[in-house]
Amino acid sequence: MNKVLKHIIILAFLAVSLTARSQYDPKEICSIDNNHLVLRLNRKWTAKEKAEVMKQFDIDSVLMAEAFSGKPEIVVSKVKWMVKKLDNNRVELSKPMNGGTQLNKNDVFMLDDRWINAAGIEERESAACGVNMFSLYTVFNYHHGEARFFLPEHKYAGSVYLAGSFNNWSTMQTPMIRCDLGWFITISLKPGKYTYKYIIDGQWSPDPYNKLIENDGKGGENSVVFCYNYCFFLPAYKGSKNVFVSGSFNNWNPTGIRMFWVGRGWAANLFLREGTHAYKFIVDSEWMPDPFNKVKRPDGSGHENSFLSIGDTMFFILKGHSSVQQVHLAGNFNAWNPSELLMQKIEGGWQLPYVLAAGNYEYKFILDGRWITDPDNPYSLKSGNSFIAIKPNHVFSLAGKAGARKVIVTGSFNGWNPDGYEMVIKHDVWTFPVYLKPGKHTYKFIVDGKWISDPANELWENNEYGTNNSVLWIEP
Repeated sequence: MNKVLKHIIILAFLAVSLTARSQYDPKEICSIDNNHLVLRLNRKWTAKEKAEVMKQFDIDSVLMAEAFSGKPEIVVSKVKWMVKKLDNNRVELSKPMNGGTQLNKNDVFMLDDRWINAAGIEERESAACGVNMFSLYTVFNYHHGEARFFLPEHKYAGSVYLAGSFNNWSTMQTPMIRCDLGWFITISLKPGKYTYKYIIDGQWSPDPYNKLIENDGKGGENSVVFCYNYCFFLPAYKGSKNVFVSGSFNNWNPTGIRMFWVGRGWAANLFLREGTHAYKFIVDSEWMPDPFNKVKRPDGSGHENSFLSIGDTMFFILKGHSSVQQVHLAGNFNAWNPSELLMQKIEGGWQLPYVLAAGNYEYKFILDGRWITDPDNPYSLKSGNSFIAIKPNHVFSLAGKAGARKVIVTGSFNGWNPDGYEMVIKHDVWTFPVYLKPGKHTYKFIVDGKWISDPANELWENNEYGTNNSVLWIEP
């Protein structure tokens, strides 16, 4: 392969990552057409733009200069390129793929992607829980933040790379190391869910020893792996045959997570997302709370669930109401169970310590059966529920509309709900803090019923109505 093809990256990946970070559409500059490598160059690019394109697509400076010489074909580094003039400023260079090899959908296009530093859309905590399903247990190991991937055999392969959501599907940043039994690599990963594939001599391949797969959106499959952070353990019950753990994290599936006898009790290792989780053990079809966990709460059916928390504790606080007998908390984080979360009476009010993962939540207090919103929280929804963002990573703000009666922010993050998030004005600026998943979001403000784009945001795109949507990128 010549220099342009010496490194690995998928054209589809380029189309996502480069377009988001530069003015160039990779498919317009470099593509494979009828088994020919095609480059489209523009004379009007500035010196800085030319340098960027040459770096991203590994284009030789001599090739860049000779492309506009007016010749129908040029030879650079013993490689013949056909030249086609597209207009006064643009030319198209093409050359047959080496050896006349026909490409298929599993082949990857080669470019140097070491310059890519941005992580892709995070999926690490997209699953509430997860358990691995390997047919050969030695192919993956996770311990103290270090994940070891092992691909047996393929001893005659020239190169093997590991690509996945953990490296933004980079195809050359994670080369694997050859050993007597195959290929391996150890990388640092946080607990969570990841998807991945191997690239064996330029061919994409899911892990043949991993039974967990999901659609990759391109007609293929990605392998799925979980890096564990929790172990359920139930001592004793040695004579039992089937022991499972089930909870809010797996929709109370009675056969979801099997536990195994480990010599002095039953254990199940898994990934468990940050937050508060209700759970029970199922011992030979009999449901029971954890006898060794003191944290138990009513399950709404006259029984109790055990609870565990992973992450930072925050406090729900309700001031006053000293004459009330009981105060409960309910929200979409506990399926609005009205009897599960009993708040503690403290001096001057009520409180409940609770752990929630980063996200947006709705909630209410229940005072002796009477539901109320949080009087000290200015943020609420039209549904009548109080709103709270845990670990918010963006604050929508709109200035210059101090005279407005009502301002709403809505967008792709909430299905363009016209009732959206009702903003709060302070110091003549309307604000609304939210947690948004990493990636692209489009949005608008609704000011007293009139839809407007964000005047303080220069990023926008057209929509089907011929008006502009503001664009927001959230970095991981």
